[in-house]
Amino acid sequence: MIVALGSNLPGPYTSREALLEAALAALPEVGLTVVTRSTWWASAAWPDPAGPDYLNGVAIVATDLSPADTLAALHTIEERFGRTRGKANAPRTLDLDLIAHGRTVLDGDLVVPHPRAHDRLFVMGPLAELASAWVHPVSGESAFRLAANASVGRDARSTKSV
Repeated sequence: MIVALGSNLPGPYTSREALLEAALAALPEVGLTVVTRSTWWASAAWPDPAGPDYLNGVAIVATDLSPADTLAALHTIEERFGRTRGKANAPRTLDLDLIAHGRTVLDGDLVVPHPRAHDRLFVMGPLAELASAWVHPVSGESAFRLAANASVGRDARSTKSV
């Protein structure tokens, strides 16, 4: 399973990086075991680059939870870290997205794989760093190819800190 993490507000933490590290450490508490994770990637806010810059990363996670239960667990962690949902794409302390759940494809209330992740360099770049040969369950494209062709967040770059 693939989870994307992002933050552009540190909340009570000393930095966005500290907040994201704490969020990674909290995942096992809700049944999500981190197998491996990317470096952090920095990028301008999207779609409005005037907002605070983002720090993003990807984790490959093991779980016995269903896709819906996984998403609920991710929302639990977001709330614990001060995430409030309001205006779309507003600055946030923590954004946890379920990018893929194995080879599962869902197209109802819950869409898996994530419907926009394939076009975001700040997701596909970190994923390609971990698993460049990972294949998108719908398009059949590799993470490496998706990262090369992503049109959103083209300024995203690894900070090389793990």
